[in-house]
Amino acid sequence: MSTHIPPHGADDVVVPPSADRDPEHYNSQGRLRESVYAAELARLQEQLVLLQYWIQRQGLKVLVIFEGRGSAGKGGAIKRITERTSPRAVRVVALPRPSDRQRSQWYFQRFVEHLPAAGEMVLFDRSWYNRSNVEWVMGYCTEAEHEEFLRSCPELERMLVRSGMVVLKYWFSVSYEEQRRRFEARNSEPLKRWKLSETDLLEHELYVRYSRAKDITFQYTDIKQAPWYVVPSDDKKAARLNCINHLLAQFDYEDVAPERIELPSMRDEPYVRPPLHEQTFVPQRW
Repeated sequence: MSTHIPPHGADDVVVPPSADRDPEHYNSQGRLRESVYAAELARLQEQLVLLQYWIQRQGLKVLVIFEGRGSAGKGGAIKRITERTSPRAVRVVALPRPSDRQRSQWYFQRFVEHLPAAGEMVLFDRSWYNRSNVEWVMGYCTEAEHEEFLRSCPELERMLVRSGMVVLKYWFSVSYEEQRRRFEARNSEPLKRWKLSETDLLEHELYVRYSRAKDITFQYTDIKQAPWYVVPSDDKKAARLNCINHLLAQFDYEDVAPERIELPSMRDEPYVRPPLHEQTFVPQRW
């Protein structure tokens, strides 16, 4: 298999805004206003809870993959999706570096065990696509391993879809200039500097090489059964809303939220509380 590298190697394509968007919703820099963002996010998060109930009721198995460069906004979108949902129904999977034992396994093995069961939606914060992006760019895998991934990955995803799983893949696309601004913001705040790793710095330096890796990944894995959806994310808040809106639109769900219940009264049973002085309390400073 030959991995053809497109000559341009850039995924920071500027997507023109929708012609029907209300200019009053944006500030002078063209970014979504906080008030508009907060109101729409609250509405979407209510819908996500309804979707959660629907997934549980229908026994759906939903896998959502989030990929993109460092600081592209994947984590922020995942956080907003899960903010009001149940962690038992909507799980986040963010795997650490593989152990020596895992490196000896079939590449997809450690990911497969985290796939959703019936009634679950699983969000992968990075996924098996590490192989065709960071691992290939940084030389952590061989050319043969990279080619095998490009060959096997579409087959695996088709198998998942045939098994009845819903597979959604989002690529958060951030420009070089915006990535640099976000990295500089992290670097300037001591409490955020932990977010800026050596890998992030090298990724920023190798921006074009990562673009080529993304282009090749799309060339082989943007399949009909599980297509890639690109989320322009220079405006983080708009990207979160656009992604959640799109996610919700993939399901013809109904409101099956449980009805209000009547809380039971406390049973009258004999009980004597131990003396308070025998317990250690947190100091009441407030």
